[in-house]
Parts: sequence; structure tokens; C-alpha cells
Amino acid sequence: MAASAGAQLERRSSERRAQSMAREEERGGQQAADEELNKDGAAAAPKSQSGGPSEMDQMKEKFAKLLLGEDMSGSGKGVPSALALSNAVTNLAASVFGEQRKLEPMAPDRKGRWKREVGWLLSVADHIVEFVAKKQVMDNGAEMEVMGTQQRRDLQANIPALRKLDTMLLDYLDNFKERNEFWYVKRDSCSESENEDSRSDEKWWIPIVKVPPAGLSKPSRGWLLHQKELVNQVLKAAMAINANCLMEMNIPDTYIDTLPKNGRASLGDALYRIITDVEFDPDDFLSTVDLTSEHKILDLKDRIEASVIIWNRKVHNKDGKSSWGSAVSQEKREQFEERAQTLLLIIKHRFPGIPQSALDIAKIQENRDVGFALLESYSRVLESLAFNVMSRIEDVIQADNLAREKAKREAPPPPPPEGGATAAGRRDAQEAGEESGSTLLDFMGWTGDSEERNDDSSPPPPPEMPAQDDGRLMKLPNIMTNLKQTYMEKLDFLSGNKSPSGRH
Repeated sequence: MAASAGAQLERRSSERRAQSMAREEERGGQQAADEELNKDGAAAAPKSQSGGPSEMDQMKEKFAKLLLGEDMSGSGKGVPSALALSNAVTNLAASVFGEQRKLEPMAPDRKGRWKREVGWLLSVADHIVEFVAKKQVMDNGAEMEVMGTQQRRDLQANIPALRKLDTMLLDYLDNFKERNEFWYVKRDSCSESENEDSRSDEKWWIPIVKVPPAGLSKPSRGWLLHQKELVNQVLKAAMAINANCLMEMNIPDTYIDTLPKNGRASLGDALYRIITDVEFDPDDFLSTVDLTSEHKILDLKDRIEASVIIWNRKVHNKDGKSSWGSAVSQEKREQFEERAQTLLLIIKHRFPGIPQSALDIAKIQENRDVGFALLESYSRVLESLAFNVMSRIEDVIQADNLAREKAKREAPPPPPPEGGATAAGRRDAQEAGEESGSTLLDFMGWTGDSEERNDDSSPPPPPEMPAQDDGRLMKLPNIMTNLKQTYMEKLDFLSGNKSPSGRH
């Protein structure tokens, strides 16, 4: 029995060794076949020419980090998926567009990286679906209503629109390829006087733009203004999508807990009186506040947004901090909220480049909707890029204005006009006429009858008008008196009361 058992064990071990050797040979043959295919290039994995990781490996690494929630330790302390995806879009845009400091086409490698990686991140939106009712035809011809899935409506409408805006912005940058009427120089290569005249001194990281001494040509300046208007349209569209997305996000409880008790405490007494006045004008309100710095603009926006949320919650009876004896009616709160919303809209359009407010930051950090995270982050980076392109165009226009003013100051004075001699001759003729003794009555022709008639009824000739020291004629009051008497005599003759004295 023992011998038979030992023989069976030895037979089984030999079979296992044979099977393992067969698997190793098969694995070796497969590896050799793969090497041959890689040499031929038929089934090789796509790798970069520099021997780096392939696009597939890069995509795997990026999505693996997103699944970890930016926590490489794997301990579960990472951020939510929505915030991780929003940060990925923001960081990608910062690394790609952060080097775009001039009005010139993007480098092909950076443009390709942006399109490739933003496509990876936006592919998440293809799997965010909602249930809709659909009709299904059965085999027997009967129709049934079933529930199917399709992409969420807001993503289905806004993601293609944002992709179109992205393409338009890159095309606008490509249009500056053949424009050589302005150029950029380093800050160190300019003198102090040139730096003082330049608008870009506030942005030390941006090179200084230069134009010809006489400024840009008229067609080039018109084309530049047209490009600015096109980019402005893209900016407005991205701002609208971003504002709508932020409005749809829920207000986090952490932000509500930091709000004051009422709108007056948030705005302050002075601003509260202006908003709650009977006559309210948004432009007058903004003219009374200090908007000279970015910090002050952002502080005003935070205070107005806080007051809007306070009034909105009190109108809908969601705020437990409100007292029973409040003197402000619901209608008044709705009116105040509408005025504050108008102010926020004006501030956002007048200062599009200001940072995000405290409410926006709280919504983005506490958001758990991946679709909203994609829309908000993508629209925000496109808005930032459009604003930067508009700022670069304004730098060129400002440099052109400075060059035109400088050329106008340094230009020689124009020659005297040809009509100057004619005007001088006219003045000499007038002075000669005054010296010859011509009067106003001679000019009007009133003295012609007095020279022909010598009867007593004619009024005496007016005395010669004396001249002042500066050559101007003095006014004689007795001229109008004599004319008035003559006119009265004519009226008496026509009425029959009295005949002229010359016919007696």
C-alpha cells in the first residue's frame, strides 16, 4: 500500500512539472510573437517618439488619480470625485494656457495636449444619464412605453456649446499668425521712460508690446477691434453658462452658518440705506462706493451676495434667525433682493476678471454633482482664456494710442492755410471803408432821397457817426427817433387827418 501511494505521488508531481513546463513554453512563444509584432509595428502599443508612456498609459494614470480623489495614500481621505474632476480641468488649463502671454497661435504640442486631455476629462459626461420615456415596438407590432437612458439635458446642451467656444478661441489666436505690425520685447530691453508709458507695467510677467512710431495702420487697427468684439462674444457666452451652472448648485450649509442675522448687518448702514431707498439707481449706487482695487470689488460682491441669500431665505421662511417682529414686509424684501441681483449682474459684467466670491468657492468645494463640476470648471477656464486674450488686445490698442499721441506731439506745425490772405484782405478793405467816412445809412441807402430833394418836409440828414478809439461806430439814438416821426406822418396822411406839409 505504501509503495503504491508513493508511486501515485511521484506520478502526480511529474505531471505537474510537465504542465508547468508546457505553460512556460507557451508563455515564451507568446512573448516572442509579441516581440515580432512589435518589430513589424502591427500590434505595437502607441508610444511617443521619445520612448515615453503612451497615451493610453497617461489616460490610465490620470483617471486612477481621479478615482483616488487626489489622495495617493489610498486611505480614503481624498476629495470627492466632483471636486477632483474640477481641479483636474483647472490645473490642465493653468499648465497649458499659463504660457500664453502673447497674441500668437498656441504651440502645436500644447494645443494637442489641451484637446487630447480635455477630451478625456469630458468623456465622463457621456456616462451621466437620466431616464426618459421611450416607445418600443414589440415583435407582434404593439407599441410599449419603456424607460430608457440618455445624456442629461444640461450636459447635452452645454458641453457641445463649450467645445465650440473652445475651438473659436483657438482659431482667433491662430488669426494672429500673419500679424507683424506689432511685436513684443522683454522688459529688461526697454528704458525707464518707455516702461512708464506702457500699460503692461502692472503685469510684470507679460512682455511689453511695441508698435511702429506712427502707430498701426487703419486696416490693422480695425481688424484688431473686430477681433476684440469676437472674443468679447465668446466671453459673454462662457460667463452666461458659468453663472447658470453656479446658480443651479445648492448653497452649502457651511456658508449659511457664517451669514449675519439680517441684510443691514451684511451691507452696512450706508449701503443698506441706498438699496432700500424709494428711488434707486444702480449706477448711482456704484458711483458712491470705492471700486479702485480688486480686493474692494470682491468685498462688495461678497456682501451683496450674502444680503441676497438672507433676504431670499426670509422671504421663503427658511431662516430661523429672523424675528417675529420684523418691520420689513415680504414685498419689500423681494424688491431689495431684485435690486441686489441687478447690482451683482452689473458688477460681473463691468469687472469680468475678478476672482470668485466666497459663495462661488463654497459651492464648488461642497458640490457633489459631477456634471455641474464639469460644466462649471470648463466654462470658467474658457472665460479666463477669453478675458486674457481681450486684455492682450487692449494692450496693443493702448500702445497704438500712445504712439499716435506721441507722433502728433512731435509732428511739425502745419503751414498757414491759403484762405488766410483773403481774410486779411477783407479786413483791410473794411478798415479802408471806415477811414473813407462811410456810415451805416450810406450802406443801407437811406440818404439817396435827401440829396435829390431840398424841401423842408424831408428830415435833416443824420449827423456823421463818431467813431470810438478802437475804430467801432457808436450808436446814435436820434436816428430811430427821426424815422419814427416820419412813419407817423405817413400814417396820418393815409388816414386823411392831415396832409403832408409839403402840399400846403
